[in-house]
Amino acid sequence: MKLGDVSVAFVELMRLAMSRLGHDATPMLQQFQLDDLKLASPDARISIPRFMRLGHACIEVSDKPWLGLEMGRQTKAPHLGLAGLLAMSAPNVRISCQALATYELLSSFNARGRSQFKLEQGCGVASFYSVSPYNAYNLFVVDSVLCGWYHFLQWVTGRTDLVKRIEFEFSAPSYVDEYQGYFQCPVHFEATRNAVVLHEWALEIPSLHACASTYEALRRSAERELEHVRLGLSYRETVARAIGPLLDGNTPTLEQVAHRLNTAPWTLRRRLSAEGHSFQEVLNTTRRDLAVSYVRDTTLTLGEIAFLLGFGSATAFQRAFKRWTGEAPGRFREEKRRSYISTASSTSSS
Repeated sequence: MKLGDVSVAFVELMRLAMSRLGHDATPMLQQFQLDDLKLASPDARISIPRFMRLGHACIEVSDKPWLGLEMGRQTKAPHLGLAGLLAMSAPNVRISCQALATYELLSSFNARGRSQFKLEQGCGVASFYSVSPYNAYNLFVVDSVLCGWYHFLQWVTGRTDLVKRIEFEFSAPSYVDEYQGYFQCPVHFEATRNAVVLHEWALEIPSLHACASTYEALRRSAERELEHVRLGLSYRETVARAIGPLLDGNTPTLEQVAHRLNTAPWTLRRRLSAEGHSFQEVLNTTRRDLAVSYVRDTTLTLGEIAFLLGFGSATAFQRAFKRWTGEAPGRFREEKRRSYISTASSTSSS
């Protein structure tokens, strides 16, 4: 299992933000082998680790660590794909937010979690999952998503007073003063989640672009696309996707995974058996694949990866990783990074 991927529409958004900040992103796109033909493909995706490395490269070149905030300010419906167009034509803010969360999978997939929209003491809360701890590679992603939702709702309604507060899990970054220029509401750092919290009264504010017939046509299309994605998954893959978000600090049980899939434990076991798999096998394979992705594609420490995958200690994780791959995780990471640097250098010089 990979960590996830996103539509190349988000790369287009990054290029637009770089332009607004006075920089040309073309050299970075070329380095990452992203040409206009690929960016024009409706089915093209970029892995989350590669997207984070691209964003980091753009930040280093521009010296603008608040790149994600600018991406958020430039976010419009087309950048969010079918979910964005559906949210734009929705009758009000509540249904717009529900559409963004419900159909997020059509433009992005994160193996460890997904965005959610729920009511909390009358207020609407749109929350975004991101792997912590935070660093130069993923801060901009959270900035872009929360700032994107904030400005998208402004654009959809023409209102600047809908949001009660913005919550970030990470500590105030070095560019904290920049947030004042992007948000006209309180911004809280070191929160328990990444979220946009809407005023209770804001939920029924109508969209300036509401159109009942267009909304219904887009909703039907989005449902078909979502069903197509689901039907394309084997039951083993469905179970693996349910396991991912449950791994933080714990090893999920069969009962917990069955509950997440809204099915009985015996049904889950029977359906896996029909495909020739067992729950323990799927659990072990999911942990192994995520472990390889974390070690290869992120800067997380081995202790942090061990926690994210439900191991009791870094030592236990290292033993398991060597059993899975034949190499210690530190050596595996170093070899993959040398290979990546060598490939990037040859690409940029050709």
